[in-house]
Amino acid sequence: MNFTHRENEIVLIDEKGKRLAEVTFPYINENKDCVDVNHTFVDSSLRGQGIAGKLMDELAADLEERGLKAVPTCSYAKGWFEKHPEYSRLVK
Repeated sequence: MNFTHRENEIVLIDEKGKRLAEVTFPYINENKDCVDVNHTFVDSSLRGQGIAGKLMDELAADLEERGLKAVPTCSYAKGWFEKHPEYSRLVK
């Protein structure tokens, strides 16, 4: 599965250009060192396959690599970080 990483989103796009999954995380401060994980989406054709979890794994790696902290406001992201305390260092 090839996720596309952009500055404030990670997406899964099919060969026709349709967004199948995404997580968005805009900056919330001027220093650009903290983001709001405000949205996750997985197309109904992929639900139940662990895609949202894979998006969050990609997000955690991206935050770590870029030295960013996250404030999860999306309900899925909040729950994911609660279930994965090993990533608590990434949460502000």
